[in-house]
Amino acid sequence: MKDLRDPDAAKEFFAQAFGRVRALTPDRAVPDVESYVDALLGLPGVADGPVGVTGYCMGARLAVRAACLQPDEVAACGGFHGGGLATDDPDSPHLGLADARAEFYFGHADHDRSMPPEAVARLDDALGDAGLRHVSEVYAGAAHGYTMADTPSYDQAAAERHYAALEDLLRRSLGAGSPGR
Repeated sequence: MKDLRDPDAAKEFFAQAFGRVRALTPDRAVPDVESYVDALLGLPGVADGPVGVTGYCMGARLAVRAACLQPDEVAACGGFHGGGLATDDPDSPHLGLADARAEFYFGHADHDRSMPPEAVARLDDALGDAGLRHVSEVYAGAAHGYTMADTPSYDQAAAERHYAALEDLLRRSLGAGSPGR
């Protein structure tokens, strides 16, 4: 694996990655969401009851879709430096929130073209309109990818803040022993 803190390695990696990200359209991703959650629930050592899902960058969209598509199984959803969560597209993830029952936590990057302030506001409005328990915070000074220690975007303070927020969400939503009950 190349060190993505090197500008040339990052350029090469992200040129390939963005093609894959764009190719993962909702019509390709949604059919797999149920299988992912079912696979998680079937793992040895996973307690009976609801699960929590989390996603980073495009994974935040997948986590939101999982919470919306499987409301009986997903009780917690965390998204960090997620992009494209609330767009004008007819298949935008935020449009499914009325079907969800999970508690949500979003840690948005302050400097993130994929989730500008108006998109954060649109997401917050959709969460509120759906009556969902949620926290949506903008991490001041943090860039998209702030949790990725092998990139120039890494922000240790923001990463530590996200770990604490995610652990709090999982403990609150899934019970006293979480994570890893």
